[in-house]
Formats: sequence, C-alpha cells, structure tokens
Amino acid sequence: MTRTAAKKARSEQRSEQQTGQQTGQRLTPEERAARGRAARKQAPRSGHAEFDPPRDRPNPVDVVEEQSATRVQELIPIRYARMSESPFRFYRGAAAIMAGDLGATPDSGLRAQLCGDAHMLNFRLMGSAERNLLFDINDFDETLPGPFEWDVKRLATSLVIAGRENGFTDRERAKIVQSAVRSYREQMRRFAAMRNLEVWYAKADAAQLQAIAADALHKRGRRNLSAQLEKARGRDSLQAFGKLTRVVGGEHRFIAEPPLIVPLADLLPDNERGALEERILGLIDGYQQTLPSDRRHLLKQFRVVDMARKVVGVGSVGTRCWVVLLLGRDGEDPLILQAKEAGESVLAAHAGASEYAMQGERVVAGQRLMQASGDIFLGWRRVQGIDGRQRDFYVRQLRDWKAIAEPSQMPPRGMRVFGEVCGTTLARAHARSGDRIAIAAYLGAGDVFERALAEFAESYADQNERDHRELVNAAAVGQVTAAAA
Repeated sequence: MTRTAAKKARSEQRSEQQTGQQTGQRLTPEERAARGRAARKQAPRSGHAEFDPPRDRPNPVDVVEEQSATRVQELIPIRYARMSESPFRFYRGAAAIMAGDLGATPDSGLRAQLCGDAHMLNFRLMGSAERNLLFDINDFDETLPGPFEWDVKRLATSLVIAGRENGFTDRERAKIVQSAVRSYREQMRRFAAMRNLEVWYAKADAAQLQAIAADALHKRGRRNLSAQLEKARGRDSLQAFGKLTRVVGGEHRFIAEPPLIVPLADLLPDNERGALEERILGLIDGYQQTLPSDRRHLLKQFRVVDMARKVVGVGSVGTRCWVVLLLGRDGEDPLILQAKEAGESVLAAHAGASEYAMQGERVVAGQRLMQASGDIFLGWRRVQGIDGRQRDFYVRQLRDWKAIAEPSQMPPRGMRVFGEVCGTTLARAHARSGDRIAIAAYLGAGDVFERALAEFAESYADQNERDHRELVNAAAVGQVTAAAA
C-alpha cells in the first residue's frame, strides 16, 4: 500500500473509531473489554512486529528540513549538529520522521492521549505542586490523541537504540524492551480493574522508586538512584538563578552564552529590542488568564526584570524559546519562566488535527491530562511577533526539581528497571484518557504484544541508523549545515 492510500484508509478508520469512542464510557465494562478483544481482528497483536516502509517514504533529511523552514534560521545548524552526534541524538530529533512511519503501521483503533515523543529521556523526575518528587512524562510538544501503541513503539525503540550504543547484546536488548512493554501491559490490566478516581490519583513518587530499586537493583544502582533524587531536588529556580544570572548595575541579568543563551539586550538593536520586549511582556501578562485564580494571584507578586532567547533540547532547536526572569519579595526571590513556541503536532497529519485552535493550549491540555501533577505555572498564549506573524506559546517554569536519566551509564539491569518504570508511567498516562478496559483486553494476559514490539524496535532502530547516516552525509556534502555550539 502506498503512503497516500494508507493515509486515506487511516482517516476513514479514525472517523469510525472516534464515533465509537464517544459512546465508550456508556458501555459496560464487559462491552468495553469485548471491544478491545475485537480490535485484534483489524490489528493482530503479532502484526505490530511489522515495519515495512512504503515505497513513497519521504527522504528523512527532507522531513527535518521542512520542520526547520519555519524556525530561527541561525540556530538550525546547532540542531543538525546535535542530531548528527549519534543515532540516539538523531532519534530524539526525529519525532516527525517516526510519526510518518507509524502512520503506515497496523492500527489497533484504540486511542488515548499520546505524548507523541515518548522516548526514554522524556521520562524523568520532577516536582509536584505539593512539593513531592514524582517520576513522570516531561515533554508534550507533540501531544495529540492517537493509537496507544504509537507511544509504546517510540519508547521501545529508544531503549533498543540506547542499548546498542551501550554495546548490549541482542538478547539483553530484547529482554529490556519486553520487560518495559510487559510492564505497560500488566499495569494497564491493573488500571482496568480500578475505579476512575483511583486511576486519576495514581502516581510514582520517590518512595515507590526507592522500593523498586531495593528489590531490583544492586547496591551501585540504588546508590545512583539516591544521588539522582538528591540532584533533582536541587534543580529549581534558585539553582537556575545562580547559574544563569549575575548582578549588573544593581539588578540581576541573564549571563550571555551565545548562541545558547542571548539576552534581549544583545539580540537586537535598541529600536527593535523595545518592540520585542513589549511582545514578551504581553505574552507573560496575557498567559496569566489561562492559570487558575490562585496561581494568577501568586504570579502577580513577581515582576519581570530580564529576558533572553534560549536554545533547548535536540528536536526543539530553532523553535522560539524565551526565558523570563522574575523577582518576588526581593532580589533573592527568583522565578524563571520559559515561554516555548508550539507548532502543530507532528502526529496531526497521521492521527488527525487537534481539537484546540491554539497549539499552546493543545500542549497544556495534553500535559494536564497525562501528568499525575503538573507545573503550577503551566499555561498558554497566542501573540503576534515583531515580524507580524502570530505564534502560539506555552509557558512553564524553566526548572522545577527535574533530573534526567543518563543511558550511557546504565548497565543492562539498570536500563531494564528504568524501562519498566517508563512502561508503568506510560500506562498510567494512557489509562487517564483512553479506554483502559478495552486496551487491557486487547493486550491480553500473554506476551504476544511485547514480543512483537521487541521485533519492531530492532527493525526501526535499523531504519533510524540509516536515517542518521543520511543526515551525516547531507552535512558532509553541504546539503545542510551542521555547527556545534
């Protein structure tokens, strides 16, 4: 089947699925389970092992270049340099490529709110509103409703790619992927038997992680986890404040580290800088209307003192991202907000357009739905840039008790346990939005799904390596420019 034919068939199937799911909550648990088992006919679980790229698969460099066309052009070489570093770094920036590939794979018809970029490094420690340390999904730039298995496939493939870079054997990688997917399946079956409120309140906190580590990891692994928990608690606005700012003329200002951090004072001439500053001030002021009233009250106790452009991530490099320094009761009471540009999800062309007209609202709505506890300052705003174009942004704290995993330091056992926690977390996020009973029934009690995804992940890791080489070769011949910063 060609890519065009597959897309048309998926669109027709999606319309039928959405009509059925709108009435899903009015079905009995038995009827919902029957619906899940029936989905095996249109997409057998073993069929998820397949990855057979269509003849008209787009060139991966063209896909990346198409994304880059609407971004800040002077930053694009940084994106290409980061993606060229390794197959894993490429994979982190290639969500759009994989979205197109997933659009041509078997579809269970069972939809949930997707992260859209559920690779292993988008699962991390973060602080809750109650100041507890939780393990959850972090990045929602591509969030959109879609077939639940797309997120699971992206997670599984990331584990294979990381395992290859660590030199793990085929058997070790298969065990890691199957354990992660098994964790997803078993937890989804557990959530299927729970009451709605029990699912909504479910979370993985520091105490649960330490209990898992005590049972599954050696002494070194437990020690590493304790260090990560302590590190996460120190990564907050105060830590970012000390690292990213200094006092200039009696007032705190962002430290220039071009091109990664460029204060507004260094970015544009005075006449243009004033206009941009007004736009960003308007963004921060207007976005407050998307916050609950108590958060608005809290935010109004801070004043904006500086702004800078910041380069973030791998796949996000080139999107417009502003960091805004605010101070509260005095010069030692900081809050640093990040306003990040939100474009259309890479899943939209394959899973359907968002119900939200504003892409920032799409990101925020998806994050609130999938996370156990979100950033208290999370909101969105549409603004007009100094170039006259309207752009959507979402706003959150720059750092709030966050720590990211380091795959290169994980032995096979450590990556297996990490993958299991990711699988559990993803199941909880999907159970909040999708029909958990139907998904659990589809997955069943056997290991068919995890064995299929282990095979898929290896095949897609091969494709990712080929795509990575395409970008490296394109940089070598000057088709694209890659320049590390």
